[in-house]
Amino acid sequence: MTSKFTELAIDCADPHRLARFWCSVLDYEVQDEDDEVVTIGSPLAREGKARRGPVPPTLTFAPVPEGKTVKNRLHIDVNPTDRDQDEEVRRLLELGARRADVGQGEESWIVLTDPEGNEFCVLASRHP
Repeated sequence: MTSKFTELAIDCADPHRLARFWCSVLDYEVQDEDDEVVTIGSPLAREGKARRGPVPPTLTFAPVPEGKTVKNRLHIDVNPTDRDQDEEVRRLLELGARRADVGQGEESWIVLTDPEGNEFCVLASRHP
């Protein structure tokens, strides 16, 4: 028996705001929320823990008192599904992302940050 990746927990200052941003990025929906913690996931594949095989992971946002201070040790990569990379980057910037330079140099991916400064990459050539 093995494990499967079903959830990514993200510490943040404002779980509701960050959940809204990532719902727009990934076309996810809120699956569970209370005053502090918000979980979002794919509307097409709910309840990943009970399903066999790979599932899109949920993202759970939980508040922490401290702010982000250094580059992420783990980050999300996203792939545009219905537009090219430049168009997707423009869309994400309009949603509140910002460009970031983490020393990536001349690469095919573009590094952005979410509204709380967490880095993520927009890939150009890998498609789901």
